[in-house]
Amino acid sequence: MDLDFPLRKIIHVDMDAFYASVEQHDNPELKGKPVAVGGGSKRGVVSAASYEARKFGVRSAMSGFLAQRNCPDLIFVKPRFDRYKEISQQVRALFFEYTDLVEPLSLDEAYLDVTENKKGNPSATLIAKEIRRNILEKTGLTASAGISINKFIAKVASDYNKPNGQKTVNPEEVIQFLEDLDIRKFYGVGKVTAEKMYKLGIFTGKDLKTKSLDFLDNTFGKSGRYYYNVVRGIHLSEVKPHRIPKSVGAERTFRENLSSEIFMLERLENIASELERRLQKSKIAGKTITLKIKYSDFTLQTRSKTLPYFVATKELILETAKELLYQQALQNSVRLLGISLANLNTGKKNNVDKSDGEPLSVQLKFDL
Repeated sequence: MDLDFPLRKIIHVDMDAFYASVEQHDNPELKGKPVAVGGGSKRGVVSAASYEARKFGVRSAMSGFLAQRNCPDLIFVKPRFDRYKEISQQVRALFFEYTDLVEPLSLDEAYLDVTENKKGNPSATLIAKEIRRNILEKTGLTASAGISINKFIAKVASDYNKPNGQKTVNPEEVIQFLEDLDIRKFYGVGKVTAEKMYKLGIFTGKDLKTKSLDFLDNTFGKSGRYYYNVVRGIHLSEVKPHRIPKSVGAERTFRENLSSEIFMLERLENIASELERRLQKSKIAGKTITLKIKYSDFTLQTRSKTLPYFVATKELILETAKELLYQQALQNSVRLLGISLANLNTGKKNNVDKSDGEPLSVQLKFDL
């Protein structure tokens, strides 16, 4: 089947178990052992897990208690974000040797558009191999890559041959690749959406393709058109070197559950300070303040308020966060609090684009 839209050469590079791999690289005694970056205490949270730990079901965002139960030999190490950022900058510098069209998604992954590239190499597959080899030589770490005609397929493909591998989906292979794809592999389809699709008899891309645009719009709202297009290989989002964030936030997971609002206010003040620092660094402000509350039973609640003016200072953010905290009684003791600011003064409307995920800039911290 012909694809009658612009075909680009996109590479998605994803570092393998980045935080944990950095720790194993810097401390050879950890090599080959199950490692978790984050808090190993009862209230700790796993930020990242090595492949050795993943074999036991250890995953990011899992409680340290559960991770330790799944893998009794698990070794916890404290996160060193400055070190991760240092290596991320080294890797990013390598990307710019090939193209200026680099769109970082986080410290450990990025899109590259190499349709036109500084090396004059017509093969995106060979460029990806060269980049991965250079990353290994420069940092001692491995990376995986996906290569295809757009960002969506490249990101999905980068997961196929992890760790330390890559997969290319050529233009003539795109339609079959998407039709065979498990719906859970579609970027933008989370656990809840996948379960909803299962109930509708949608298990693969081929099943999704049988659904009309009207049906998908009515069933999935604004995401319906996105699903309709990507399963047909249509994803026109360009690699954006300067991504505009939709929201900026900060949050903290606590060592012990908090049941007193007085203690919560103290934590919120610290979180608001961190958020203010990030806003000042980015020179942005926002109108919509959201308070995120995760309870001890892991249920999540958010409370939001939109102000008639832009704010970026700790005092104003904290004032609204307190108001939101007291808005209604807490359902349980609290293990995590977060504050985020959206509706930013970044000069663009917040268009829905599942390809770019939900670019919430969160500085996640733990009580270790």
